[in-house]
Amino acid sequence: MKKKVGFIGWRGMVGSVLMDRMKREKDFNNIDSIFFSTSQIGLKSPNFSSVNTLQDAYDIDILRSMDVIVSCQGGEYTSKVYYKLRDTAWNGYWIDAASTLRMINESVIVLDPINLHVINSALENNVKTFVGGNCTVSLMLMAIGGLFSHNLIKWILFSTYQAASGAGSKHIIELLQQMGYLYNSISIDLKNPISSSILDIERKISFSIKDNSFPKKNFLAPLAGNVLPWIDLESDNFQTKEEWKVQAEANKILNTNNIIPIDGTCVRVGTIRCHSQSFVIKLKKDISYDSIIHIIKNNNPWVRIIPNDYQSTINFLTPIAISGTLDIAVGRIRQLTHLGSEFLSVFTVGDQLLWGAAEPLRRVLKILINR
Repeated sequence: MKKKVGFIGWRGMVGSVLMDRMKREKDFNNIDSIFFSTSQIGLKSPNFSSVNTLQDAYDIDILRSMDVIVSCQGGEYTSKVYYKLRDTAWNGYWIDAASTLRMINESVIVLDPINLHVINSALENNVKTFVGGNCTVSLMLMAIGGLFSHNLIKWILFSTYQAASGAGSKHIIELLQQMGYLYNSISIDLKNPISSSILDIERKISFSIKDNSFPKKNFLAPLAGNVLPWIDLESDNFQTKEEWKVQAEANKILNTNNIIPIDGTCVRVGTIRCHSQSFVIKLKKDISYDSIIHIIKNNNPWVRIIPNDYQSTINFLTPIAISGTLDIAVGRIRQLTHLGSEFLSVFTVGDQLLWGAAEPLRRVLKILINR
């Protein structure tokens, strides 16, 4: 008998990517899918739904009839519904994209190419709550998971370069509006660049960015032509919450006995999609360069080692090259011999809407429906 799976937040950015992946992989053939809404109750469901109309996402009685619930609706919805539903003695599986439940004791952060053994152990112990991890954390672990699994990492210092889409669809639109605003401010100069000095063009750009009418409602600052070295709320020790998540969630995903220190700076950049990350890694011992490449490459089938040369790097180690794929590009791999050969530098790129968000949810749902 097919399991009844309820979907909430399936029209948002992460939800849409999840739906696309599930259709491509024909996952809907194996479940009875019921679609819920917080705002369009009673309207027509997608044609691959088992029920013709959208159900009320706040109706606890209907939610209780689900074997599995998948929520991409966001933390506010989870906070309102999850505990009410559990209080009814509902014993189904809850799968969530939001951060709300990640660090509670009763949940497992899922990334099965890295922690399938943790997921399986949790299922044996009747755990029912499974949550997708922070996008940068999941992409980091997919990229250098081999170094973790071989117990080679003493500590990591990171810098992230996170796309506008990591903040949501409104932020993508705003970045594009900012780009258009800047272009319009110098479009005449660009048509006749000989008559305009580059310094004049640069001054017009700078003036436009600082103009009061420059669109920055969502980012609260210019992102086009700029970088924003602050993501999420302030946490302790002058960290942002986004920076705090990296060590906390990575160690929970890996179920480490001893905390692996991971710290750094999270930065928003003016790319549309895909997060990039730069790591300085202190290894526990000196191992050969060839061994490092082998360990990273063979951890999971999605890692793509990019040769450390100019042409390969600019063609394949970029958000444009990786966007929309499940590939995890890992390049600029080099031992920092001036510091010591046990120090390693790595640059990675991954699509944060896929391995950083939707794909771990899809894969854990598949695990659950096959039980």
